[in-house]
Amino acid sequence: MISNIENIELSFLSLEDYQELKDAMISAYTTMPEMYWRESQIKKLIEVFPEGQVVLKVNNLIAGCALSIMVDYDSFEDGHSYATITGNYTFNTHTNEGDVLYGIDVFIKPEFRGLRLGRRMYDYRKELCERLNLRGIAFGGRIPNYHKYKDTLSPKEYIDKVRKKEIQDPVLNFQISNDFHPAKILKNYLEGDTASDDYAVLLEWDNIYYEKKTKKAATIKKIVRLGLVQWQMRPYKGLDDLMQQVEFFVDAVSGYRSDFALFPEFFMSPLMAEYNHMDAHEAIRELASYSETIVQKFSELAISYNINIISGSMPVIKEGNLYNVGYLCKRDGSIDHYEKLHVTPDEAKVWGLQGGSGLKVFDTDCGKIGILICYDSEFPELSRLLADEGMDILFIPFLTDTQNGYSRVRNCAQARAIENECYVAIAGSVGNLPKVHNMDMQFAQSMVFTPCDFAFPATGIKAEATPNTEMILIADVDIDLLRQLNQFGSVRNLRDRRKDIFELRKK
Repeated sequence: MISNIENIELSFLSLEDYQELKDAMISAYTTMPEMYWRESQIKKLIEVFPEGQVVLKVNNLIAGCALSIMVDYDSFEDGHSYATITGNYTFNTHTNEGDVLYGIDVFIKPEFRGLRLGRRMYDYRKELCERLNLRGIAFGGRIPNYHKYKDTLSPKEYIDKVRKKEIQDPVLNFQISNDFHPAKILKNYLEGDTASDDYAVLLEWDNIYYEKKTKKAATIKKIVRLGLVQWQMRPYKGLDDLMQQVEFFVDAVSGYRSDFALFPEFFMSPLMAEYNHMDAHEAIRELASYSETIVQKFSELAISYNINIISGSMPVIKEGNLYNVGYLCKRDGSIDHYEKLHVTPDEAKVWGLQGGSGLKVFDTDCGKIGILICYDSEFPELSRLLADEGMDILFIPFLTDTQNGYSRVRNCAQARAIENECYVAIAGSVGNLPKVHNMDMQFAQSMVFTPCDFAFPATGIKAEATPNTEMILIADVDIDLLRQLNQFGSVRNLRDRRKDIFELRKK
């Protein structure tokens, strides 16, 4: 290993570097000394894709090199060879419309090994892949030690033992440690690679920031602003009076350019005061008569204020049965709904509520979101199913009358953020309704929770409202941080699940 390093520089490869590059290749590939690139081939690579060709210089001497092209990956069979992926070494397979960065070559001269220089070139490739918005990186990785074991181990068995550290393979170990995962064993990949017995491992790295190209004049937002409404329960003269207060809050959170407005569960309960002379189960059915009008008004507000509104929830009668249902009113005018799946014993006994049956993730212009109503948040299976469908933000509208009831929702919601590597926003109501049966006092502190890792608040709390005070809470959440957590977190709850011994699925 070289000492007295004065300068390390990563730079684009130029044709003036060729002779030194040729000497470096010959010294790096001692088992295949004739497998170096000709000057015409290097010239072609530089012409078609200069950004993909870099050299690492130490003390102004070439220490290593990385060559790559962009390809339309789906055009090649999974069992491709080195010759086919390179267009028989002409690089005619390169296209600026490609979606994958394919690694053609990477090496470090023997005297410069042990300095972790190869990682710098791999990191450059990853940054280039992200900057060009490519799906990922792929290449055929040699397994030069396999010839020692080919009589006793299949290539698959060999790779398994390398991953378990039972066999040392410096090339494959290095690639796996740089977050590349083996995808397939390639037979007859590189002609003349006797050390690998002509086998290679197709190694891939996924760009977690990749956005599929679209013709629409819109992109999925990465920084999402949440607006939570901590609603004050108070008497209203009627529906128009209540909706005037709703519009006040929508106006307030949209004024801060929020992407979502979250209202609490049963926020429209004050309207039951008019039916307080009835039994509670009759009064809430009368309340259900307002729901359709409220949903339509929410949709109009979502369009006019350019904000996605999560309506909290409201009673809905379907085929004679009473359900607790909420609505997602998107700013594009579309409306979707979600149901409370688990009703509390009190809701079933006093109001006659029944649990719904629908559970799904919603696609929005800010990515995939999930919505669970209050008690549902205390059942971890639901949010895990949503996480498996790609949920990034979980919204929980709730209604709790005591602090211990609130604590159940709050603590479970924070656990959901950690377990599912997502953001969780909860919004509830405060105050009291003395003229409405079964409502009593309300206790709430609206909050936004995050996972607990270095990129997030140490407490896992992004923002919190003042308890039991009418107010709005605004918070920005970064979706890209979730992608980084999933790949590189201190712990990776979703990736590290032991799916070999348990599974979770919808019926």
